[in-house]
Amino acid sequence: MKKRLDNFLYLLYNIKNDDSVLGDLMSANNAIVPGFDEETDDSLKITLEKVDSDPSILVLRLTGYVDTYNSIFFQKRVAKAVEAGYKNLIFNCAALNYVSSTGIGSFTAFLKLVKEGGSDGDIVLFEIQPKVYEVFQLLGFSQFFNIKDSLENAIRFFSMSGTPGATSSVFPKVFACPVCSKKLKVSKGGKFRCSECKTVLDVDDAGNVTLG
Repeated sequence: MKKRLDNFLYLLYNIKNDDSVLGDLMSANNAIVPGFDEETDDSLKITLEKVDSDPSILVLRLTGYVDTYNSIFFQKRVAKAVEAGYKNLIFNCAALNYVSSTGIGSFTAFLKLVKEGGSDGDIVLFEIQPKVYEVFQLLGFSQFFNIKDSLENAIRFFSMSGTPGATSSVFPKVFACPVCSKKLKVSKGGKFRCSECKTVLDVDDAGNVTLG
């Protein structure tokens, strides 16, 4: 038993200290998006994964946190992926343990980025930790994003989006908050909170907006 433990610790030590192993991990990202790992940040690790069934989809596994200090790094890396042609982004948030209001602003920027020039791109988040999801809810953004519970359902979202009649022509809906006139956008019906005045609003399946 001790010998097995010693072997394991030896292997673990070599992985942590072997530049070639770390280089292989970085080259995997660069093979998918050239130059993706030309800049790194220890506070947020991003691992890329392609989806064989749909070459337009890119999965980004996030490990760490997103705040004011690393949000620019986060936005630059994701912009690199979009520039490489990936317009449908899936964020694996299982290992994302904190997101500040600035971090949520980054996700909003990504949604705008994948839709530039009339593109029908979109983003999906899945396996969000409860404490991170609470931040989305408190800031009124939980209804702005497509949030799923698994990678399978996240991929299915994009296949359904490409099916005629699978999504309503009402959404995404852009409208002004009836209280403060803040311009808002929702991807589906439901209750959410205005990001400006914090008023709870209710959007039904037909796109009608009422005070919640």
